[in-house]
Amino acid sequence: MQSNPTTMSSKNPRERQMLESIYSMIALVFILVTCVELCDAATVVDVYRLIQYDISGVPFGSRFATLNHHAGSLHFAPGVDLSRTVLIIPVRELNITFVKEYISQRKPLGGLLFLLPQMFNFENREAATESKYQIREKELMKTVLVELERLLIHANIPETVGSDFTIFELVLEYPVYFAFEDDDIDAVLADVKRSDVSGQPATATTGGYKLVVSAPEPKRIASPSITNIQGWLPGLKADGDPNQLPTIAIVASYDTFGTAPALSVGSDSNGSGVVALLELARLFSLLYSNPKTRGRYNLLFGLTSGGPYNYNGTHKWLRSFDQRLRESIDYAICLNSIGSWDNELLIHVSKPPENAFIKQIFEGFSTVAEELGFEVGLKHKKINISNPRVAWEHEQFSKLRVTAATLSELSTAPELLESTGGLSDSRHFINETAIVRSIKLVAESIARHIYGCQGKNIQIFADNTSLAVNAPYIRSWLDLLSKTPRVVPFLTKNDPFVMALKKELEDHTHEVNVHHEVLDGMFTLYDSTKAKLNIYQVASVTFDLLLLLVLGSYLIILFTFLVITTRGLDDLISLFRRPPSRKVKTA
Repeated sequence: MQSNPTTMSSKNPRERQMLESIYSMIALVFILVTCVELCDAATVVDVYRLIQYDISGVPFGSRFATLNHHAGSLHFAPGVDLSRTVLIIPVRELNITFVKEYISQRKPLGGLLFLLPQMFNFENREAATESKYQIREKELMKTVLVELERLLIHANIPETVGSDFTIFELVLEYPVYFAFEDDDIDAVLADVKRSDVSGQPATATTGGYKLVVSAPEPKRIASPSITNIQGWLPGLKADGDPNQLPTIAIVASYDTFGTAPALSVGSDSNGSGVVALLELARLFSLLYSNPKTRGRYNLLFGLTSGGPYNYNGTHKWLRSFDQRLRESIDYAICLNSIGSWDNELLIHVSKPPENAFIKQIFEGFSTVAEELGFEVGLKHKKINISNPRVAWEHEQFSKLRVTAATLSELSTAPELLESTGGLSDSRHFINETAIVRSIKLVAESIARHIYGCQGKNIQIFADNTSLAVNAPYIRSWLDLLSKTPRVVPFLTKNDPFVMALKKELEDHTHEVNVHHEVLDGMFTLYDSTKAKLNIYQVASVTFDLLLLLVLGSYLIILFTFLVITTRGLDDLISLFRRPPSRKVKTA
């Protein structure tokens, strides 16, 4: 039996049209299914992860980087399960007791996102005049942040017992991030608060906001390097004098450690010390450039790394000296946190105050301080030679029996990894005048020691002279340091900042050398310090199901209409009719 060609040709276009319609609807269904959550990106935010590190193999900080949970606020109902919730906590509203409770009792959390005021953003350079209320608020925020940082990374970390480190573990089993307040994230938080207050927190059922950070698993950084930089200003040696000239060392540690490595700029600790050292190198290079004013002392300038890690860089730098050089050091002055004091600086020493060298140094500094209108105090702390833990940088010198002192605004020695450039140590809290006065104190005291002018009211670095302290120079370097995170090992050997320090010393001193060392194996750090946070507005499941029902009904109606108009009602009915059995077809 032959088919009618006319009939076949008339059916083929209709069948093709029908198949195309079916394929189009199938594609549409797949698109709808993939978009079932109907997520609208609300905003994208830069976030900074809580530091992850180990001490002697014991983990500290946050161990996770990936985040994918709904957003919540501190207004949640009592008893609510927060294991799949990321709490957004503005530092302005921080309940430190709540955070302590959740961390100490290891309660389950999906994650923490702390919102920092813009005053702590090193990219925010606004310098508007502040009211008394704003100054009080700023100081309050700083106090709160210091307490929060201690809780997250400083509480229960190594304490010294005898000659050993006693380790207490403090590890967070969920991601912890920091971000800065802005209009977008403030609007998101306001919506989240309203939902929480109304008793409808964000869940897969109710919808809300979802916070997503797609980050690789943090990896251990192998053999982190530390870089020490030194420069010399050689003194004037008399003809025929076989003796080696004495040396005065001026030292400052330049790297930092903080809760969030990508935000740890350490404007005061120890940006202020680095700025002071560079300006002192510049001032004495002017004196030593003229043979008539070159002193009979060598000046050694050292910018050391590994400061937060038990001054590991200073330890290795000093052991690179030969015995003759170490013996030539008359004394060393270490500069640490000198940028936010008012009326008093402190000289910390390891040798007893009755020691002749210590007495001479202190009297020289006290005389100059009195002339400049402030006070200098003396703090003595005995060290244990056999204990590897040191509190101040000068103690690394003292262990080698070199006379040394630390000049600082701090009255007590910081604990390990504390007061080393955290979130609260920003440019907004630096007093440039304090740094200028500190530089004048050190410069005048050292110069009078070199030229034998102790006790005389002589200003070598007087204002309005060619040897005056250069405030714009100080400000420019302070600005650079205050926007440059400097946490080892994220500050590599050839980092532009390290190269900038080297070049600056080369401009003012001679025989500039760079020493690369490996950080003590006791400390282990991990990468993944910064990420992008995507905030999505997610519709509820109920809404999704209702929408799918409406769209499904629409597709069925559309499909029915297309079949009827292209093939007729009989063909539509035949689609749902049970096909005849094989026996019937054979018959």
